[in-house]
Amino acid sequence: MPIGPVEYIVIGFPENRFTGAIVPALTELVDSGTIRIIDLVFVKKDADGSVMSFEFDALEPNSSAALLVWEDAWAAPLATALREAGGVLLAGERIPHEIVEAAFAELSSGA
Repeated sequence: MPIGPVEYIVIGFPENRFTGAIVPALTELVDSGTIRIIDLVFVKKDADGSVMSFEFDALEPNSSAALLVWEDAWAAPLATALREAGGVLLAGERIPHEIVEAAFAELSSGA
């Protein structure tokens, strides 16, 4: 079975403001075959410092975080072709949304 690139993100929710609103978006991505969730862990640290789930040292008191590990299933055929062609990943990184948004805003303003 071809395996696509695997990524992870850690998302913080200051003051424990996690609402679960990401669940429908994740469900849609999984149902469409765009991603395959490999692992999803939710961590909550109360204001008094007590932790639900596992200890996450960088988590501030009175905040939550989600760790999501997924496979980019849509890219599996390309990843297989690259490996079969002898390609080796040299670097890869996500561009933060704020930078992409600023670049598009600058492009649309004609600057």
